[in-house]
Amino acid sequence: MKRKIPGGSAAIVLVLISAITALALAAQGPVDRADLAMVNKIRFEGLKHSQVGKLAAYLSDVIGPRPTGSPEIDRANRWTAAKMKEWGLTNVELEPYDNFGVGWALRYVSAHLLKPHYAPLIAISVEWGSSTKGKVAGRPVYVDIKSKADFAKYQGRLKGKIVLYQPLKPVPTQFTPDARRHDDESLKRLAETPIAAAIPPDPDYTRSFLDDLEDFFRAEDVGVLVSSSGARLREYGTVLAGGVRQARDPKRARPLPEIILAAEHYNRVHRIIEEFKEPAEMEVEVRTEFYDKNQRGYNVVGEIPGTDKKDEIVMLGGHIDSWSPGTGAADDAAGCAVSLEAVRILQALKVKPRRTIRVVLWSAEEKGWIGSKTYVENHFGDVTTMTLKPEHAKVAGYFNYDNGSGRIRGIYAQSNSAVVPIFTEWLKPFADLGASQVVMRDTGGSDHGALDYIGIPAFQFIQDPLDYSTRIHHTNMDVFDHLIVEDLMQSAVIMASFIYHAAMREEILPRKPLPYPMKYPVRR
Repeated sequence: MKRKIPGGSAAIVLVLISAITALALAAQGPVDRADLAMVNKIRFEGLKHSQVGKLAAYLSDVIGPRPTGSPEIDRANRWTAAKMKEWGLTNVELEPYDNFGVGWALRYVSAHLLKPHYAPLIAISVEWGSSTKGKVAGRPVYVDIKSKADFAKYQGRLKGKIVLYQPLKPVPTQFTPDARRHDDESLKRLAETPIAAAIPPDPDYTRSFLDDLEDFFRAEDVGVLVSSSGARLREYGTVLAGGVRQARDPKRARPLPEIILAAEHYNRVHRIIEEFKEPAEMEVEVRTEFYDKNQRGYNVVGEIPGTDKKDEIVMLGGHIDSWSPGTGAADDAAGCAVSLEAVRILQALKVKPRRTIRVVLWSAEEKGWIGSKTYVENHFGDVTTMTLKPEHAKVAGYFNYDNGSGRIRGIYAQSNSAVVPIFTEWLKPFADLGASQVVMRDTGGSDHGALDYIGIPAFQFIQDPLDYSTRIHHTNMDVFDHLIVEDLMQSAVIMASFIYHAAMREEILPRKPLPYPMKYPVRR
């Protein structure tokens, strides 16, 4: 038999439940609901008057590839700084740092098979590779060198030669699409946070057989080295960039002239001279330039000044440097264009943020986050000791865009559970544009890592993969035609909204516990 609660008692119970619920909500803090009136304005400006496509096209099509230290990145720096000033940003500068090293640019590369038949070969130069001594023509030779013991077989035989030094690499036929968008299943997988056992830090690079091989080829005075793009990505004429990161060190011997051929073209030459033992003839020429007078790097910085909380900052950005085979469109003119467009939108709306909004276009990301790591050291602290500078406490958060041009589907919370409900609210107005997912897992591989490693709330967006990892990333196919401008428009609108809300909320974004001190490994 159920006992009925008298009417008056029932009312008291309801009041108590309401009071307890109110206390629980109060304990959680205010709900970060999106400012829908401002979201409407951001969407209208960003979707009806977008400039993001033109920004990305100019950086990639007109300025072209932008290796750090090259005249091209200097032009990109100055052009983006001029855009910031045009839109009324303040404190615009090319902020220098001292530890980059020697700059480099590719000026010409040409490779041809002349015999037993003619064929133009798809070729790029290795990054920071040297020029050939004019045109190098003659019979290509293949060397099968697996250890220092093999050097003797070729000693005195390679002077001035076109030298293939890698084995034939099969190119598998692909039966799945190059490009894809996230679906419910793939987003569900991202929402599951993997737990990994402790991973020891990467060791510093120490001298290896690769250095011995380089020294051997240098001593033999080869004409030009030829390597294969291999099967690291899908091929079909796609060539993946390569090179030695430490080649920018002014104390290091400059790398030898070397071209990387599309795997199919490398394999053709390899089979002709090795399998069929037919005489072949090739012609190769590479022209590059080194820039060692100014060994600084530069990050491009601009601000929308804050009001009552102007000493606190919200940051956004992408990296302005690129590899040389393509034009650095997806990696990362897209991120620079999205970041620039986000601040343009806010300026067009005459937003008066509480916090200062700072956009930073990083250089030397492709050489190991040098621009962002040095910026962190100069402004925020030392990751090796976790000794922090006063500015560290003033950063509300940083938002990065560097996963190609795919539309935003959500955001990685970077193991920061306290931001999940905040970001969930901020994404609600964009569910119709396909963005709703907030996942706890970390993501790395770009400049937000430099800020995250010193305890600043730093985030990267979840983006549709498209064909970024199968065809575009660091290849000769990283060009404007593989960007989806409509996706960049959506991304810029969401970036602008996130930056606005981070600048306007009462408190800075919640932080994780300060990380333990760490050391960045030295790469080859």
